[in-house]
Order: sequence, then C-alpha cells, then structure tokens
Amino acid sequence: MKYKQLSFSRVDSVKFLRTLNKRVNHYFKDNNIARTGNWKIYLKTIVMFAIYLSPYFLLLTLNLPGWLQLLFSIIMGVGMAGIGMNVMHDANHGSYSSKNWINKLMGSSIYILAGNVYNWQVQHNVLHHTFTNIHGHDEDLDAGRIIRFSKHSKWYRFHKFQQYYSFFLYGLLTINWVVTSDFKQTKRYLARKLSYGKLPKPLTQWSVLIVSKMIYLIIWIVIPILFFGIVWWKILIGFFIMHYIAGLILSVVFLLAHVVEETDMLLPESSGTMKNTWAIHQLFTTVNFSTKNKMVNWFTGGLNHQVEHHIFPNISHIHYRKISKIVKQTAKEFNLPYMEFKTTRKAIISHFKHLKLMGAKPGLSV
Repeated sequence: MKYKQLSFSRVDSVKFLRTLNKRVNHYFKDNNIARTGNWKIYLKTIVMFAIYLSPYFLLLTLNLPGWLQLLFSIIMGVGMAGIGMNVMHDANHGSYSSKNWINKLMGSSIYILAGNVYNWQVQHNVLHHTFTNIHGHDEDLDAGRIIRFSKHSKWYRFHKFQQYYSFFLYGLLTINWVVTSDFKQTKRYLARKLSYGKLPKPLTQWSVLIVSKMIYLIIWIVIPILFFGIVWWKILIGFFIMHYIAGLILSVVFLLAHVVEETDMLLPESSGTMKNTWAIHQLFTTVNFSTKNKMVNWFTGGLNHQVEHHIFPNISHIHYRKISKIVKQTAKEFNLPYMEFKTTRKAIISHFKHLKLMGAKPGLSV
C-alpha cells in the first residue's frame, strides 16, 4: 500500500457537523445520561463471554459426541465475534466506560480473540475511521490481490470470479491475526510511527505481541492436548471452525457497511485534499443496515448503525438507535445522504453486486 499525505476540506458551508454536534449534545444533556456504556453493555459483556468460554470448558471436561463438539466450536465462534463487536470495539474507542482503566481492560479482550491492541487501534481507529474508503489509506479496503473492493485497485483476470469465491475467504480474518497480519502490521506501523495515543517502544510492542500469541496458542491448543488428552486433530479442527465463524461474521458486518454499491470509493484530489469535510465524507462512504431489527442491533454491537458510529466513534453503541433519529433528520435538512438498507439481505445483495462490478474488466459493463 502506498501512502501519501492528505487532508480533508475544512470548509463546511452548510455547518452540518456543528449543528449535529449541538443536537446530540442536547440529547445527552436533556436526558441526563453519559455517552459511555451502562448496565446494558455490562450485561452483554457477561453474555458474550459466556457464549465464548462456556463451550470451551465443557469441551475440556465432558466426553461429548462429535456433533456436539462441532456445534460448540460454532457457538464459540459466535461468542468470539460478539466480544469483538460489543466489548472490545467500544472499549478500544474509549466508549465502553467513563473510566480509562476499564476501557483498557475490556479493550485487552482482543488478546483472547488472537488480536493485538496496538495494531487494531492503528488500523481501525486511525486509518479506517480517518480515511474511510480512501484507496491507499484505509487498510480495511486492502484484501491483497485476491479480492478487488475498489475501482482504484489493480484488476486481475481472476477477479471476475470474486463474487463466487470471496465469501469463503472472509472467514479467514481472525486466523490471519494469529498467523501473519499482526506481525506485518507491527513492523509497518512502527516504521511509520503510527499510533492511537502514545507510540509504544518497539521492544515493548514486539514483546507484547509475541508473548500474547504464545499464551493464546497455549490456552487454545497446547493445554487441551497435553492436559486433557484431546486428540490433536480434533483441537485443530475445532480451532479452525471457531475462527472461521468469527472471521466470517466480523468480515460481513464490516463489508455491509462500507463495501456496497451505494458507498463511494475515493481518491484524494491532486492537491492531496479530499472534496468534503471529514464528517460529510463519512456520509458518502458509510451505510446502515437492519436498524429496525432488534436482534441485529443487539448482536452486532450497533455496528449496523455504522453512520452514527463513524461520526461519533466515542459514543457507546448502546446509544446509536436513539441518536440515529437526530443524525438522519439533520442530514436530510442539509440535503446530505443518509444511506441505509432496511434489511441485512438487501445489504448482502448490494455487496455481491459490487463485487461483481469490481470483478469485471475495467472498461467493460457487467
């Protein structure tokens, strides 16, 4: 990925963000509530950790039939994704709690998901949230050569099949955290001196990364084999299934919010400046889905309210449903887009239509 300095326009002629901030601030003040999480997110934390860890302990201590072992591996994957979206995500944005130490503690839950706090905060908080859908800057758009998400990416002949094979690759997201991506990101981010907050010392970051990976593998692979006598191939299959389910869920939730027909995939102007201000840019590059579906709202940690999350990343997801009314109305008043899919199905259809379009040879119609 090539990086160039860029900046957003500072001219908001319609004063959109100022008006929106004022209205959202009034909402929290008038209702006398904090922007951070409350008992709802604490309860969800307990539920998600139970979904993730309870099957693990049952698998270690009970002699279960194969079909139940498989089911438990799938359930652990669901819980793993649930922790990522509901606990880790809010905490590493600083919105889980008003107390910094609690945010750090809950943010560290990424280590039991095989990830790394420093890498995640740089990729997500710094690069993705700042440069959403900007080619060469938002690493979430970079799937290597194998999948072409943006019209600005190089086209290869095999991309014309990507709407068929991409779905099977989405589940490899967190497995890549375990094997390669965290090591590559640490090397790249430290070299560029990128950080979300204070830049860690290279020795500290590499030590945390290596030790946390070792502990993770000991807990999930070594202990079940050596201390509980579970056959190694069963452990590896269950480990893969757990990660594949989690990776699939996390990938799809992200892609439905940014990689669909309706969102813009942008390049900066020749001057290095983006056309719009940062907040308005988010409206053109982000879309909501299934916001009326209570189960989707609850399980995805409000990430189906991606518009609200991108404009207010420091507000806990438990408030998105309420403030979405304010955001939508304000965008409408200023004649700005507020994109949303009524259902998850429609968002999925749009995503695969986009994949098909990006897979076609440039210059040819689909």
